Amino acid sequence: MHKISSMQKNEFSEREPTLVDQAFARLRHDVLSGTYVAGVKLKVDELQSAYGFSSSPLREALTRLAQEGLVRADERRGFRVAPISLDDMADITRMRLILDLPALRESITLGGDAWESEVVAAFHRLELVEARLPDGPVILDDTWSELHRDFHLSLLAACPSERQRRWGESLFDQAERYRRFSGRFRKTSKRKTNEHRRIMDAALRRDADTACALLEEHMRSTLRNVENILKDPPKAPT
Repeated sequence: MHKISSMQKNEFSEREPTLVDQAFARLRHDVLSGTYVAGVKLKVDELQSAYGFSSSPLREALTRLAQEGLVRADERRGFRVAPISLDDMADITRMRLILDLPALRESITLGGDAWESEVVAAFHRLELVEARLPDGPVILDDTWSELHRDFHLSLLAACPSERQRRWGESLFDQAERYRRFSGRFRKTSKRKTNEHRRIMDAALRRDADTACALLEEHMRSTLRNVENILKDPPKAPT
């Protein structure tokens, strides 16, 4: 009986993503990366042409994006990309601090050798990719963004609450829109290797107070960047 249950579990885990899952993943990536800018209307017929899905999985995907706060449903039953606003970014940051700082503290307390190894490996992969990027103010490379995500999630991976980790992951992704937005208008070089290394070093020496303080400042710096840009928005090209 146990063998049959295990086989069914493995079969379920190996199934390909549904059409809704595929549509959701592609739309979510394009919203987070800024392919669809804030406020733009997401017309189902145009999305059908762009992605090749029928209207049903696309509508379900849009509804799931609305539940995450990345898309807004308007009164005419259409969908628009959620606006960029300082209040929204401040709320995302506030919730990340509530969830991620305790999660990091628990990871530092409970994480073993495997956790340490994955944190170091995730940092190393990120550092290698960042070193190959050209000098300049903008880091919008998809590979860098994915490895950046992996590093941050690895720090929290030993937190025992799966729900806390999943909510933190969702908030990290919601903040990605703002990291991309900030990067487009940044005028100075912005490489975070040193910040990441300091967080990692503090975590590995089990200095939870320092690691949490560094992570908090790391998050707040993105909020300040967004605030500065929104207060003095760049002029449209003439």
